[in-house]
Amino acid sequence: MKQENIEQNRSRLVQILDTHKPDYLGRTIQDLLPDFCYKSQSSKKIVKWIKIVLLIIFILFGVKYYYEEMQGKNCALSVPRPLRYALRPPESCDFCANIVKVPRLENINPQEFEKNFAYSAAPVIVSDATKNWTAVSLFNYWYFRDVYGKANHKQHIRDCQFLPYKTGFLDIYDALDMPENRVELKPGEKPWYFGWSNCHAETAEEFRRHYGKPYFLPESSENNAVDWFFIGTSGLGAQMHIDNVRLPSWQAQLAGSKRWLLVPPPECYLQCQSFDVVVQQGDIIVLDTNKWYHQTFVQPGAISLTIGAEYD
Repeated sequence: MKQENIEQNRSRLVQILDTHKPDYLGRTIQDLLPDFCYKSQSSKKIVKWIKIVLLIIFILFGVKYYYEEMQGKNCALSVPRPLRYALRPPESCDFCANIVKVPRLENINPQEFEKNFAYSAAPVIVSDATKNWTAVSLFNYWYFRDVYGKANHKQHIRDCQFLPYKTGFLDIYDALDMPENRVELKPGEKPWYFGWSNCHAETAEEFRRHYGKPYFLPESSENNAVDWFFIGTSGLGAQMHIDNVRLPSWQAQLAGSKRWLLVPPPECYLQCQSFDVVVQQGDIIVLDTNKWYHQTFVQPGAISLTIGAEYD
């Protein structure tokens, strides 16, 4: 008896569903269609605005990249810094794994320096290497303005690599045309910091009369043909970066003082330490800037002036 009731109820349910199925589906589709169309139109508007926002971000990034990265460079095409870092081959961490401090040295002979420091990539500071350099007392902003002002072939000088950082200067002549108040960072004036290479033979010969290869470098080593100068007031010098060079380098602090933040590459974070050191006037810091990420800060006080070069 119960089985018959179940079968009857099932038959009636099937009949009801068959009878109302078309109307139910029809109403459901009609009810959903306007809402679907509305959501579809809203989605299109959202996608459109997302595209506009992304385009604006791309344009702003391009403008920022031009003014901060491309000014003063002669390359027709340069790979953006974040992409260069992403494509950089990983380093073996042997060069930094056992370093616990940045040593300060004096009166070290070339043989000892070559054996322990010259090609280890580790940072080291030598404190007595500029004592006989007349550049320490002679070089300053006004000296460079005078030398470049008298030099021949100014276009050649403009073709040398120039690093404006965030100053907006177009070339070395633009940078050496500041009013005295800004040079001395009087109240209300903007800080400044820039760098350049001395690829111009005439001015390079003049500059090199006042400094030479640091006494502690290996006797067989030679400086790169092009030296670099960096000058600026207190504040951020160079932002955190890694160089694209082949050789280790030295940088002499001719005036003022500069704080260096040295960070190992990301793949070495767990094995190596970071270092924070201040390079004083008369010091020379030596390291491989192709391996160490580095950021510099000019310390309050005198204008910072440094000169540096790679060595083999």
